[in-house]
Amino acid sequence: MKLKTKFFSTLTCAMLATASVHAEDIRIAIGHQSMCTDTYTAGIVVKELKLLEKYLPKDGKYKDAEYDISWSDYSSGGPITNQMMANKLNIGVMGDYPLIVNGAKFQQTDSLRTKYIAGTGYNLKGSGNAIVVPVDSDVYSIEQLKGKDVSVPVGSAAWGMLLKAMQDNGIPSAEYGLKNQSPAVGAANIAAGKIDAHSDFCPWSELMEFRGTGRKIYDGSETGVPYLHGVVVREDFAEQYPEVVTAFLKAVYEAGEWIHKDPVAAVDLMEKWTGVEKEVLYIYFSKGGHLTLDPTIKPKWIEALKTDHGVLVKEKAIPPLDFDEWITESYIKAAYRDLGKDYDKEKNDIVDPAVANANLPMEIWHARDGISTYQTLPEFLSALSELQQTGAKLNATYVYDKTTGLKLFGKTAFFVKTADGYATFLRKPDADAYASKMKGSVMGLDDAVAGLGTSDSNLVAAQ
Repeated sequence: MKLKTKFFSTLTCAMLATASVHAEDIRIAIGHQSMCTDTYTAGIVVKELKLLEKYLPKDGKYKDAEYDISWSDYSSGGPITNQMMANKLNIGVMGDYPLIVNGAKFQQTDSLRTKYIAGTGYNLKGSGNAIVVPVDSDVYSIEQLKGKDVSVPVGSAAWGMLLKAMQDNGIPSAEYGLKNQSPAVGAANIAAGKIDAHSDFCPWSELMEFRGTGRKIYDGSETGVPYLHGVVVREDFAEQYPEVVTAFLKAVYEAGEWIHKDPVAAVDLMEKWTGVEKEVLYIYFSKGGHLTLDPTIKPKWIEALKTDHGVLVKEKAIPPLDFDEWITESYIKAAYRDLGKDYDKEKNDIVDPAVANANLPMEIWHARDGISTYQTLPEFLSALSELQQTGAKLNATYVYDKTTGLKLFGKTAFFVKTADGYATFLRKPDADAYASKMKGSVMGLDDAVAGLGTSDSNLVAAQ
């Protein structure tokens, strides 16, 4: 009898132990940035649409699992890495320079590691980061920043871009003042004229442009290095719960598909979630926008990250990084396989704005009637003139930079009118050079509309 009792007692303990394993509480702590557009498909969209909950495994060893999902919002990538090292976060979403700092810092420890497991979005030309000056500043080029104070969120993607831009233009750190300021503080100081220039990541430069407080003098596209964001995960978490990591990446993929399906509806919702104006979000997420949504890890991205690492090594701001150990495609490949998608095909596709946007129409966003498109700049200017005469409320206008193909706000673009037509530019030096070559004149949007002649309707836009 005693033996029988002992047997059942042992059996009961084993059953309880098994049940406790199956009923495990799995903590999923994600660090994201609601004020960084390039992280939205692994952050705010997944969070608000509850896409992670949709894909979390609920069978096998996860049959009785209880998931504890937490989202922590940060102003830049650096603090996310700090929280991951403290084991307060196990997944982080951040830009290129913060990504490599994350990987290098973890590899510097005796045992802790992260894995770079997926992208979120990119711009082949490097646009997304920018240097902005107060709107009434007399500074129009990066060379004019010698002897000036420039603020930047240190440790961010914009910080890395700023360092590279200064290195490329032969401006050593001793020849300008570098101030560490968060995006919100830097933008406020630009608006108040308290800083000569501010370098920041997406969408802060466009926010300043849209709000009429700042003007770009340098775009990240001038570095010649792609701008990208991605996802890192603590290795210990990924090894323990690989199916959970794959589920997260399925959610990332669906978030991108949701935006692609209806960008206008998407930016309207994202404005409510983030406070970023939908007109600014549209310049990133619309057709021809700055951001190409793509979670694949392309060889070109690895090259870009290695270049970025070299920039920081030159500034003695980062330890070594073993890229082969750090980067893994196994989780994103598993996500694509489960979703029935062709990973290799998407991995080999790269969108070049100069090519993809070459024939895209200009746009006017009417507050009541929505977005209308115009194939040529004369048509665009003529329609804008008519709408202005009616007193119509317009949300925004969009044109494209002739040099890079990048989408611009019409009100911040430099227009060049020549005998052959019109062209639009992001940078004044590019507009001046083109005007000199074509014997044209440089003007802003208002002057282009005001000077619209009757013969302009017959002009072909110089796109």
